[in-house]
Amino acid sequence: MNVIEVKNLAKEFQIKQKRAGLKNGLAFLLRPEYKNIKAVDDLSFSVSRGELLAFIGPNGAGKSTTIKMLTGILFPSSGHINVLGFDPTKERQKLAYNIGSVFGQKPQLWYHLPAIDTYNLLARIYELDQREYKKHLAFLVEAFEIGDLLNTPVRKLSLGQRMRCEIAASLIHKPKIIFLDEPTIGLDVVAKQHIREVIKYLNEKEKVTIFLTSHDAGDIESLAKRTIIVNFGKIIFDGPTDTLKKNYIKSKIVELVTEDPIENFQFSGGTIIEKGKFDIKVELDISKNSIDKLLSFAVENFNIKDINIFDPPLEEIIADIYRAQKL
Repeated sequence: MNVIEVKNLAKEFQIKQKRAGLKNGLAFLLRPEYKNIKAVDDLSFSVSRGELLAFIGPNGAGKSTTIKMLTGILFPSSGHINVLGFDPTKERQKLAYNIGSVFGQKPQLWYHLPAIDTYNLLARIYELDQREYKKHLAFLVEAFEIGDLLNTPVRKLSLGQRMRCEIAASLIHKPKIIFLDEPTIGLDVVAKQHIREVIKYLNEKEKVTIFLTSHDAGDIESLAKRTIIVNFGKIIFDGPTDTLKKNYIKSKIVELVTEDPIENFQFSGGTIIEKGKFDIKVELDISKNSIDKLLSFAVENFNIKDINIFDPPLEEIIADIYRAQKL
């Protein structure tokens, strides 16, 4: 069953254009000029119940605009949206009781108050039964490991701690869908991993449908089974994340570890991207040279201790797709 249906969705913004100079500034006051920007251009897709979808693209691709239309914050210029049976443009209040959202750069927790005060306020706003609320809050506190943070003013929390509290706040009312817009932005490696584990738990154990946008390829690679890539407001890829990697991988990274020091590595079919005394990493264009050729060269010239073969980072694959779209 699909919980999100989007058909031919479009959103245009009208932006004032002002030229430099005093004369042009005065003319602008009398006769302002406008330019139409199409942020979202004829998007159509669906999301099934319990799915964890990555919705990605470069800055200005239309990701956040799409989420804001799905949640009823913005009205579309044209097209149709159905979220959990509701039209966000007409039934935003009803929809709000069934969805949660986290915008990485726009906190919902009260900055000068402890998180527990915001949680209690949200419980009243959503008209939650107090017994059920306290039971569910206890679950969230344990799952997010925020028990020792509840009574600390939000301004004194680290970014990672605050994001855990932010996501918990979006789940107070047990939403069926949660929209996460850059939930790991600015976090360190440990904090990112913690957030990812919580998101995965919510999806797998609590069956919460998750709509995720992120610039961090680690989020996509470790969480999403399906990825939609948008650029210039249009969908340029929609399919399994594994297929994304498989279809667009043009190179492999081969790591060789040797028994003896590597003094001279004369292999013309690859690019050395990292070199140590006993190890070397070679990026190989698999459309021009086979891995077998590199391994044969290595075995013939060195005492090989270990071999590791990696795909290139997902962000490189996505960057290649963006570049191809611009050509």
